[in-house]
Amino acid sequence: MKRSLAAALPALTLLAGTAAAQDLPAPDRRGSVSIISENDSYARNTDRWYSNGFRFNWASAEDNLPGPMAALDEALGKLFGPARSRWGLGFGQSMFTPADTRLRDPDPRDRPYAGYLYGEISLDRRTQTTLDRFGLQVGVVGPSSLARPTQDVVHSVLGDREARGWRYQLRDEPVFNLSYDRIWRIPVATLPGGLGVDTLPSVTLAAGTVQTYAGIGGRVRIGQGLDRDFGAPRIRPTIADTPAAVGEGFGWYLFAGAGGRAVARDIFLEGNTYRDSRSVDHRPFVGDLELGGAIFWHNVRLSYTQNFRSKEFVGQKKEFVFGSLSLSISF
Repeated sequence: MKRSLAAALPALTLLAGTAAAQDLPAPDRRGSVSIISENDSYARNTDRWYSNGFRFNWASAEDNLPGPMAALDEALGKLFGPARSRWGLGFGQSMFTPADTRLRDPDPRDRPYAGYLYGEISLDRRTQTTLDRFGLQVGVVGPSSLARPTQDVVHSVLGDREARGWRYQLRDEPVFNLSYDRIWRIPVATLPGGLGVDTLPSVTLAAGTVQTYAGIGGRVRIGQGLDRDFGAPRIRPTIADTPAAVGEGFGWYLFAGAGGRAVARDIFLEGNTYRDSRSVDHRPFVGDLELGGAIFWHNVRLSYTQNFRSKEFVGQKKEFVFGSLSLSISF
């Protein structure tokens, strides 16, 4: 009897693995590129606080990982189970300014000038109902982020006034951040006309010398082709940061979301880690509300999100509104 059980164990293990694999979606054999642009001027004619964000991202086809990423994915599979996995590379730039950019010596009680230039490597693990994203960002805060010349060029082209207080920005400092996101996709209802409704609960953890926080959030979507993705992408800190859509044909959805995060550190508010700089006290809890929509056409996804963010630092006079525009192309 014992010999029979011992002989059967390999077969049972193989069957269990096969059953788990059968529960996975078909692998997406396409890679993708995406561009995200965030700016407060998309929402209102303002130029303050989170002034601008840009991110470019490339993602591989699923189940096509290089050696080191394949080893990491195998280790994660023992904790999270089997998944369709892809890896990605990205780079981005974010810039922050106080409310009054006409002052050569900015108000020390307002958000300090800061720029952030970074690269990121990520690993996405997708099942039918979940998406796990692991990321590592490495970059620089300070004049080497090139935030000041970038803003000067854009303002010159658009005919906007120059921000005069950049000499008081955070000083140069190399930085890094680790992050993890889990998003669930839960169908809620099927409506007449081929419409569907689902929810996208999410949790986020981030730690490093840039930002350290823990967050929860969720979105409700209505539309067609909801299984094409896990929500419209955004730049961190955010409710969800998802790769390009899977599948073909036409689809669309509208969504509303809410989220909050407990903040332990934010270098863009608290200033440099090891050097003196301008700083303000961050608020320990920050909330976001959002409205938006996305449209798909074959290998292209276009989305827009209007974000309403609560006060992030002590002394901030009002809440903040900004827009996020994203274009993703699979190939």
